[in-house]
Amino acid sequence: MTEKATPDVKSSRFKLVDGLLIAMMVLPILACMVLKIVFTPKAEGVPISGALVFWQTDAPLMPLYISESQVNSWAVIISVLGLCLYLTHGLTPRAGLKRQLAAEWIVEQCEKLVNGNMGGFFSEWAPFIAAIMGLSAFSSLICLLGLFSPTGDVNVTFGWAILVFFLIMYYKFRGGFWNYFIGLFKPIPLFAPMNLIGEISTPVSMAFRHYGNVLSGSVIAALIGSALTGLSKSLLSWLPGVLSDMPLLRVGLPAVLSIYFDVFSGLMQAFIFAILTMLNIAEAVPWDDWNVRRKKRKLPEVNRENPAA
Repeated sequence: MTEKATPDVKSSRFKLVDGLLIAMMVLPILACMVLKIVFTPKAEGVPISGALVFWQTDAPLMPLYISESQVNSWAVIISVLGLCLYLTHGLTPRAGLKRQLAAEWIVEQCEKLVNGNMGGFFSEWAPFIAAIMGLSAFSSLICLLGLFSPTGDVNVTFGWAILVFFLIMYYKFRGGFWNYFIGLFKPIPLFAPMNLIGEISTPVSMAFRHYGNVLSGSVIAALIGSALTGLSKSLLSWLPGVLSDMPLLRVGLPAVLSIYFDVFSGLMQAFIFAILTMLNIAEAVPWDDWNVRRKKRKLPEVNRENPAA
């Protein structure tokens, strides 16, 4: 029997699954928008604030909070999962749907990016890197819907950076813990404190770079919008009736700024975070020390371009 080249897109079952997957993409974001409306307090002036706190309780060490950044992060995760399932719904050996072509293109580009920056040995890391870029990009882009960007919360970006830091240390220990410990005292023992600080600074710099660029863009856009509102009232107060109260000068410029701060900067920071993740992990492997250990165990040597090891 030959497999179908194209799925039966007209069948009721196929349409039902498609509808459920689209709902999986949309409903979490809509729920976040409803929570935003319900919990946002009335405020005057420039609307610059952190994530809303939906719920809190006492805990042994510190209060436990459920904030807007956490809820929005989970909403983005569920929505991205729905998008992935939608793109891969109805896969066939020969692509019969445009969505499958899009999914294959995304996979090919991620694999090419990973192989080009990390080497063939890390080719299996493509799904992880794609997940980081997708989560980061969509977390920044939801601000276009008026939602708080999880990437504007340093706790979120720090969590991602700590995860990457554990992966970096995992590969650094491939050469042996003792070799890693001795490496902290090179080239001279006096450099040990600086080398240790350098290790700790990796997740700190990754977290604050991502968080700072996203948050600063939001703050600048809010300040410019507020300034244009005040300028509009000052210069156009001579207009009759309701026109004098309308912030006419805010038309156009905030939208242009949003293209840069919200779209371009958000996507760029997602790409930079993924690149730093790949480079830090790939450069962390002590190939020579690892191969010495493998030789003692009579295992084949490994290198950065050896995907079969």
